[in-house]
Amino acid sequence: MPLEDDAIMGRDSDGALNEDYCKWCYADGTYTYSNMDDLIDVCVKNMVGENFTEEQARTYMKELLPKLDYWKRYESLSDGGQFEAFKRQLIDEINALQIEGMPRLERLNALVGKYVNLEYRLPNGMNVRFLDDEKTYLGNQLECEFGGDRCFGVLADMDFILISTYEAEGTNPELVLYKKR
Repeated sequence: MPLEDDAIMGRDSDGALNEDYCKWCYADGTYTYSNMDDLIDVCVKNMVGENFTEEQARTYMKELLPKLDYWKRYESLSDGGQFEAFKRQLIDEINALQIEGMPRLERLNALVGKYVNLEYRLPNGMNVRFLDDEKTYLGNQLECEFGGDRCFGVLADMDFILISTYEAEGTNPELVLYKKR
């Protein structure tokens, strides 16, 4: 990925730009993927379209990623599994909430606030956004167990868990839960 735009560059823990990584792979001084197959799964979903079939995108990523500096030096750059342990803890906390209709969460992906910062209508009629557009969060989208047009959106970081439902493209969002950690 060309990293010519500051808006897509990763950031160190002090907020400084890191020109070596995108904000989906490196956020707040932490590498967000320790499993290459997980990263490939996320990338493939975003690459499929007019230029790539799913098979072509997967093949391309399997050839490209091992050549990147991070994956060549993974052992020396990794955090010894601390970030994966944090993600596992978050997944367990979210599943323990037992939200009706929401399937079991299995994976959290890096998501940039700008793309998931939905505007929720409060009971008093005001609209509010809860996220920082520049920050990277952990989250996933899950299909509702009851079927229909709505999905569950799960977002979290060290400070909170946010669960919402929405329709295609994030339309008509409804806040289900906002919980401080």
